Amino acid sequence: MEFTFDVKPRILIVDDSELNRSILSDILGEEFEIIEAKDGLEAINYLEQHTTEVSLVLLDMVMPVMDGMTALEIMQRKNWVDDIPVVVISADQQAENVEKAYRLGATDFIFRPFDSYIVYRRVVNTIMLYSKQRRLEELVTNQVYERSKNNRMLISVLSHIVEFRNGESGAHCLNISTITEKMLHAVMAKTDQYGITRADIPLICTASSLHDIGKIAIPESILNKPGRLTDEEFAIMKTHSMEGAKMLNAVPLGADEPLMKRAYEIARWHHERYDGRGYPDGLSGDKIPIAAQIVSMADVYDALTSERCYKAAFTHEKALEMIKNGECGTFNPLLLECLDEIAPQLKEDLGKETALHEQTNKDLRNITSELFTNPDLSSSNRSLQLLETEREKFQFFWDNTDEVYFEYFAESSVLNFSHGADYLVDGGSMIVDPLKPGFFDDRLNAIVALELDKIINLTSYEYVDFKSEVDWNGVMYGIEGKTVWEFEGDEPALTSLYGRAFKKEKKVDF
Repeated sequence: MEFTFDVKPRILIVDDSELNRSILSDILGEEFEIIEAKDGLEAINYLEQHTTEVSLVLLDMVMPVMDGMTALEIMQRKNWVDDIPVVVISADQQAENVEKAYRLGATDFIFRPFDSYIVYRRVVNTIMLYSKQRRLEELVTNQVYERSKNNRMLISVLSHIVEFRNGESGAHCLNISTITEKMLHAVMAKTDQYGITRADIPLICTASSLHDIGKIAIPESILNKPGRLTDEEFAIMKTHSMEGAKMLNAVPLGADEPLMKRAYEIARWHHERYDGRGYPDGLSGDKIPIAAQIVSMADVYDALTSERCYKAAFTHEKALEMIKNGECGTFNPLLLECLDEIAPQLKEDLGKETALHEQTNKDLRNITSELFTNPDLSSSNRSLQLLETEREKFQFFWDNTDEVYFEYFAESSVLNFSHGADYLVDGGSMIVDPLKPGFFDDRLNAIVALELDKIINLTSYEYVDFKSEVDWNGVMYGIEGKTVWEFEGDEPALTSLYGRAFKKEKKVDF
């Protein structure tokens, strides 16, 4: 075989035929670690425990107990297909079944009878493609991290102002963010009914740090009262949710930003309860935004397990028991299931986060103290102004551009689009074999793919830039970018290309 990997990728072969599994294992076993499952249910059970360890799934369609299409539907619902490529191997060539598999997230289709070398190359190409995508995602994540570092620092300062006045541990907001992140991943794995995406997770976690920002408006005598609050004092304390929402809504130019929208929802409704007995609006059930529901549960758990001026800390186990028994209000049954799932690692992970937090806590406390005690500065206004200055620029431009970014890999013959391409590409953000003759006649219509052959022919090793334009549904689109070449022996060969598509002008019919 001609490809080697530093660590053997793990491939899950799902087929009810022992002979078929044996043939595929013989083709791939030399360079891959092979795991076998005889039906879809066995495969799903294995993936439940080893999702992050599987590099690719080879999936048969017709099987007893649970067929391949059902297994694929579950993988899509649990968002596993975002990270694990699925290559379907089947004798069924009916167009509707092939299209349904692609819609459910299948990366490729191999029809029986197959050539062993074709199977090997497609498996290798798919795994390499996903590896490249993960590296690109890591690069983008690192860039976004650097760009948003100031935002997170300012939000940390702002949340520390609240903690400074409220006599909390200093790790409260960090713990809320950590619990919220784990809960979001658990919810995404269980259901898609709330429409949570990966892009939402960092926004919600960041926004969760501002859940108690309204406590700035509450008198310290009430915030730090060691005993039970009177009815009048509790009524004042409850106003912090609406006060926080008003503060966030008043940030200049910030109300329409995704981060500020999430922060507003959380600040206003994180004390609502699933049975409608919360405040300030008495919302019930899923009328409460899911982000506010999750932060509410995280807030209760951290409050129970933390020492406060008015109470000692409960153990992790006792806090879970109190929440599940309804001693702290009613919660969404789905979120209670998710809390059970993340509970084994929650105590350990929060301990690690707290230790890390203490390393930087001193500097943040110094900044907070200066902002809060300096008579020349209004701490809340100053911090909010700084926060607004360094908003999430990347997210703003991404949400407001009509441009579509794309990348084509020659070796694997895969064309990838940015997620903003939905209105141009009917069929998803990944197209396999876009240069195949007749591919678009009855399946897709994508302006970049239609021009792909022309683009490749317009460029060479010496002239890598390309520009083109096309009329698509009465609108002129420009396409531009660069090709990437490598030498195979003495001859240059195209390895990939990347670029953007954008609207130029509308056609006018006379």
